[in-house]
Formats: sequence, C-alpha cells, structure tokens
Amino acid sequence: MSKKDNGAALILAYLNEKNRPYSAQDVFCNLQKQHGLGKTAVVKAMELLALEGKIKEKTYGKQKIYFADQAQFRDVNDADLKAMDCQISELGAEAQSLTQSCRQLDAELKELNSSLTTEEMMSEIQELKAECSGYRERLEKIKSATNHVTPEERDKVYKERTVYVKEWKKRKRLASDMINAILEGYPKSKKEFQDEVGVETDEDCKVVVPST
Repeated sequence: MSKKDNGAALILAYLNEKNRPYSAQDVFCNLQKQHGLGKTAVVKAMELLALEGKIKEKTYGKQKIYFADQAQFRDVNDADLKAMDCQISELGAEAQSLTQSCRQLDAELKELNSSLTTEEMMSEIQELKAECSGYRERLEKIKSATNHVTPEERDKVYKERTVYVKEWKKRKRLASDMINAILEGYPKSKKEFQDEVGVETDEDCKVVVPST
C-alpha cells in the first residue's frame, strides 16, 4: 500500500472509530504526532474519501466538516442509548478514579525521588557525627583553657580603649589646629609644609580613628 493510500486508510479508520465530526485541521493535529502525516496530505486524503463516498462532508461557511458514513452503523434504539449512557458514566467515573490514583502515585514518586537513599543517609550521618565530634573537642579545649578573660578584665580593657581613643582624637585636633595656625603665615601649601617638617598624618598611614 502506498503512503498516500495508507494515510487515507488511517484517516478512514480514525473517523469510523471516533464517529464524530472533525475538520481536516483536527484530524491533522490528532494524527500527525503518531503517524507523521502532513497537513496537505490529510486535506487531500479527506477530500478523496468524501469524493469516493467513504466519509461524509458538510460545509459551514468557509470550513468543511467530515464524519463517518452513518449508513454503515446499525440503528440504535432508546434502550441501547441508555445502556451506552450508563457505560459512558461508569467509564467516566473509572477514568476519574484512575486519574486521581495516578496523581497520588506521581506525588509519592516525586517525594521518594527527592528523598535520600539509605546509603546517602548513612553517609550524611557519619559526616554529622564527625562534625559534632570536632565541635565537642573544640568546646573541651575552650573549657580547659586557663587564659580566660573575666568580665571585669574585659570591662577594664573597653574603658581603657575609650580613654585612649578620646585622647587620640584630642591630640589629632590639637595638631590640626596648630598646623592651621602656622599655615596662616606660611607661604606654601599645607602638603608642602607637612613634607618640610616631616609630619605624617593618620591618612598618610591609612589609619582610621576608631569609634569610641
């Protein structure tokens, strides 16, 4: 069977199986991924099938709708229709139940995939134990050290630091005032004066006065 005939046969079988109206675009979208049919080939095959009377064609405005020839199907009475409706309802409920089960299983699978394996958990436990052991050793060394600073000694150091910083700022201000007073009668720039007398500032040494 040629590829063209095979495409027509696939489309005919599809329309008879689904037994509902489709446009050529619908059939192309539904069959293209699985069977690799081109849109032009689908349109031509459906037009040929309609021309041969194997399927029916209806035109609505600019769009053509195709469907299976209903003459090939047996007549269905009311009882059969009710039975089909019941079957559809049952199958719909079953499909919904299966969909819910699939979602639950998918969620469980994602959770399991994100969890550590037994080997990974054992390895992580060993790493944590080693880390805890290191912390315990460090803590014991700190506790057993004899050079701890008492709160009184710490406060004394902070107070002395405050005194020294205040004195530093005071002397820096006095030196600056003195230099500015000299510069009032000095013919050169401040920088030249400092270079001449050998003054080095905190800024020259990249030193910042700490806050008190």
